[in-house]
Formats: sequence, structure tokens, C-alpha cells
Amino acid sequence: MKIKDIIAQKPVTISLEVFPPKQWDKLSESKKTVEELLTFSPDFISVTYGAAGTTSGYTAEIAEDILRCGGVPLSHLTCVNSTKEKVRAVIADLKANGIENILALRGDIPKDAVGSPVGAFHYASELIELIKSEGEFCIGAACYPEKHPESADVESDIAKLKIKADAGADFLTTQMFFDNNLLFAFQDKCEKAGIHIPIIAGIMPITAVSQIGRSVSLSGCTIPKPFADLAASYAASPEDMRRAGIDYAITQIRGLLESGQKNIHIYTMNKPQITREVLKGIEDLL
Repeated sequence: MKIKDIIAQKPVTISLEVFPPKQWDKLSESKKTVEELLTFSPDFISVTYGAAGTTSGYTAEIAEDILRCGGVPLSHLTCVNSTKEKVRAVIADLKANGIENILALRGDIPKDAVGSPVGAFHYASELIELIKSEGEFCIGAACYPEKHPESADVESDIAKLKIKADAGADFLTTQMFFDNNLLFAFQDKCEKAGIHIPIIAGIMPITAVSQIGRSVSLSGCTIPKPFADLAASYAASPEDMRRAGIDYAITQIRGLLESGQKNIHIYTMNKPQITREVLKGIEDLL
């Protein structure tokens, strides 16, 4: 089923994310994680794609596994440092295996990359256009409530986002954020810019102090004072920090749902138990 149709039909959607392993011998563990996540009856599960496609084969296999188990997969696809021929081959494989939903991403440029191959993509919008030409896929794209780390300002970032929407994106999923007001302001800017496709709010439960620095460096998000104070208070107690991080995510999601946000995406970090606890905390709103 196409995600755009699920969003149109349901008053609230909850989606989850899983990432494939880097080594083949760990694939069975990732599949077990998927099986457990499916017991929560998510509206769809997205499967991430390694930098420059390093785990692309595993991404497709896990997406196909989700489909075989009765779930709805969203297969990530990056185009950085890749040729159109290679990307077309991946799209053809997804189509042949019944995958209808693709999250189109430029991807992170590998640190050791030297130049770009002939025919390489430069922007996610180019990938969206190619996917659109290759079949009847539902296409998602990424967005940043606080702007992409490489963008000069929010205005130019929104303008680039409009290009992705116009290229054929059916919905957007945000990078993590920790202040709901940032999302509300971002949504207002998108509306004024003529971006009218659904925006799914991406939430990551931070359950260890060590996660904070990496989360900020990857997404460019800011840490609001209430969360910084929380982390400082529980830095010496991992279990208390775990509980506080889950509670913060629950409070954040509840605030979004109570404010009318329809679509929530949880970055699970392959931790079903934490996901279970977060979902338990919002079940009365679903």
C-alpha cells in the first residue's frame, strides 16, 4: 500500500525506522528487530540506506521481509556519489519485489570521496524526478525543521524543499527535533512557500547522554534548555537518563498529537523495548 494513501485515510499514523547491519552475519538480528517492531502494528516501517549505498542490498532485503510479513515498507534510497544506471538498477529491483514506497535522499557525502562519477546526482530533487519516471512509486523526502546543516539560512532551505515537492515528493519526514515550536514554525513557513504535502514529525528518544553529541552533529538540531537540564541531572545515572529520555519523547509526541499533528515517525535505533515504552505512553491518543 502507498504511504500517501495511508496518510489520507487515517486520522493518525505512527511509523517506525529500522537500520540494516553493516555485516551480513548480523542480518538475522535486524530481521528479528523488524519482527518485534511489526507486533506494534506501525502504519509503515522505513529502512535506512548506508552511506553511498554501503548497505543497499540489506536495505532491499529487509524491506522485502517487512512486506512478506504483512507490513508496509519504506525503502530509503540515496544517490550521492552514484550513477543513474546504478540507481535505476536499485529502483528496478525494488519494483520487481513489490516495494511501492521510496524515501529519496541525497545522502551524506563520503569523507573519502574524490570527485563525482559521470552522471552523478547533486540533489535529492534529481533522484525524485528519476524515481517518478521509473514507475508508480510513492515518494518521500527529508526535511529539517531547523534547516539542513549545509544551508545558509531557513529561507533558502525552504526554497530547496519546494523544489523537491514540485519534483514529485508525496510527503516529507523531518529530521529529529526536540522543541515542538520549531516544527510548528517550520510548518507555517512551508505552507506560506506553497508546500502542501503532508509533513511527518520525526522523533528520536534520547536515552543516553552519549547520544546527544552525535544527534546534534548528524542533524544540526539544537538541544533546548529543558532537555539539556534533564541530561545534566541524570548524566551519572544511566537508568534514570533512560527513563527521563523516554518520558521526554512521550511528552513531545503527546504535545504534537494534541496540537493536531497527524503523523509521527519514531527513530527506533533498533531498540524495540524503548519503542514499546514510548508507544505505551501515547496509546490513549491513537
